Parts: sequence; C-alpha cells; structure tokens
Amino acid sequence: MALEITDSNFDELVLKSDKPVLLDFWAEWCGPCRLVGPLVDEIASEYEGKAVVGKVNVDNNPDISVKYGIRNIPALLYFKNGEIVDKNIGAAPKSVLKEKLDKQI
Repeated sequence: MALEITDSNFDELVLKSDKPVLLDFWAEWCGPCRLVGPLVDEIASEYEGKAVVGKVNVDNNPDISVKYGIRNIPALLYFKNGEIVDKNIGAAPKSVLKEKLDKQI
C-alpha cells in the first residue's frame, strides 16, 4: 500500500529520502486516478525496501500541488535526491510506471 504523503510529512518522506520516490497526485473525484491508484499500490508492494511510493490527495494538500505546478491529475512525479527526475501526466500502464521507477534505482 502506498504511503499517504501530506503537506506536513512531504519534506521528511520525499525530499530527504535516500531512495527513489514515486508520487501519485490524485483526487477522489478523478476517474483516471481511480484506474492508476491500484497500480500505484501494487508498485508500492513490489518495490518495498527499494523505493518510496506515495500518494498525494491534491484536495487535502494544496501546498505540495502548488509547489510542483500540478494542474492535471493523475500526475506521477519521480524524485531522486529530493529533485524531480521524471514525470508522467495522465493514466498510464503499470509497465510504464515501473520502467520509469527502475531507471532511478
């Protein structure tokens, strides 16, 4: 299961992580987000110990969303050493998400 990333724990869990991070920006009202969400949860289980996988509810955490210019969801951002190294906007197959994460490990 993916971690719940919030405005208050973002710095600690994402920016200071010593592992690559995959963040899924989503909202409950977003149809495509409901397709991607279960894939992100599966990836979280598969990459446990190798990467941090989390979800950011854009409605509940506006600071992170504004900071990274999230205008379309689902938006998946890949972080390494506190910096964005890749991203995927919109729904995508699990294989694409894993391939981008594998490049950061």
